[in-house]
Amino acid sequence: MKKLNQPLILIMLLSINPGYGQKALTLEKSQQLALQHNHAIENSRLELKAAQQTRKAALTKYFPAVSAGGVLFEAQDPLMEITTQGGNLPVYDGNPLNLLRPSLFAYMPGATMGLLKSGTIGMVNVVQPVFAGGRIVNGNRLASLGVAVNERKGRMTHAEVLQKTEEQYWLVVSLEEKTKTIQKYESLLSSLRNQIEDAWKSGLVTKNDVLKVKLKQNEIQLNRSKLENGKKLAKMAFCQYIGIPYDSTLVMQDSLLIRDVPQTIYVDAQAAVQRRNEYQLLQASVQAATLQKRMKVGEYLPQVGVGVVGMYMKFDQGEDRTIGMAFATAAIPLSGWWEASHTVQEHRLKEQMAKNDLQDRTELLLLQIEKAWQDLNDAYRQVRLCEEAKIQAEENLKVNQDSYDHGVCSVSDLLEAQALQQQAMDQLTDAKTGYLLKKTVYLNATGR
Repeated sequence: MKKLNQPLILIMLLSINPGYGQKALTLEKSQQLALQHNHAIENSRLELKAAQQTRKAALTKYFPAVSAGGVLFEAQDPLMEITTQGGNLPVYDGNPLNLLRPSLFAYMPGATMGLLKSGTIGMVNVVQPVFAGGRIVNGNRLASLGVAVNERKGRMTHAEVLQKTEEQYWLVVSLEEKTKTIQKYESLLSSLRNQIEDAWKSGLVTKNDVLKVKLKQNEIQLNRSKLENGKKLAKMAFCQYIGIPYDSTLVMQDSLLIRDVPQTIYVDAQAAVQRRNEYQLLQASVQAATLQKRMKVGEYLPQVGVGVVGMYMKFDQGEDRTIGMAFATAAIPLSGWWEASHTVQEHRLKEQMAKNDLQDRTELLLLQIEKAWQDLNDAYRQVRLCEEAKIQAEENLKVNQDSYDHGVCSVSDLLEAQALQQQAMDQLTDAKTGYLLKKTVYLNATGR
């Protein structure tokens, strides 16, 4: 038995399966790729890590502050000098009474002695804050809030990437559907051209009817060229966004299928707005303003701390010494109270502004949810209307085709019916794409 060579087998496989070698992507897989390669997602992760480091840094403020220092000096002249005057000193002969009226003396010359010409000093200081006006506690709360804020921002970026991916995915799918529609239209025109040319040769129609079909074919070819270029650009943009190389054979596996009605995903707007990341960020802004006000108040409260210090000293040729000391500190910023009356009031006003923003933007979020719901319902009604229009266009084409076959209607009427069918199919494709996108917008608007 002879063995077939590999190139021949490959050619046979390709002829059996035209889709061989094509890369297929689902919407879910596309979104996973976008999340893995999108730079905005990566930056949101880095921002979260930075906020976590800030929180860890704030936590260290609870622990004692340790500092160490030292001085090593060598002076040109002694820093201190002790001078003693010269004179006669009584000589002690063993009898204490003779010191009152000495008769023997010894001369002691004057002298000058230098001190602190060289020395070494080392010190370790440990201070434990006892009360800092609440700034340490509130600083840690503010840092933890920063982590929560960056987590919310990360979720918003996550949702934006998913929505953008879905928009580009359905755009490519819709263009592929329109390509199928125009191919079907081309097939109808090709069949009609064959019929009309045979009829012209038989003298049943005029040359003008043949020209009308040819002109329509040229028009469709031009439209198809534009459609192919648009589809290529859409695929290139899609591949760039999800982080994969451009592939002209890329196929989208999901279809424009409407599986549900808007009522199945409806939720109450008041309940949904509290799930929105934007609402959570607005609440965090109010909390941040409150904490910043408390920290500013803490700057004008007494600061209390305790600590210990250890010192090592050695001067000149003397022996070294090590000493330790415990201490307590208290500081009251008396001169800052006048300033505090204004700066604290400033932060209170900013806190009230944050509360006002929360109320105002919450109302805007509710309006956004309501608009997304109305748009979703409008998009669903548009799908239903386009489905009815497609059925009517198909029926109209069938009637005109039968009429043309029986010589009742003209070529122009048949061409118009075919054009109406293509237009109805394209409109249905656009309506389905619009509904799926509006559905995503509504789900995001309601915090899902």
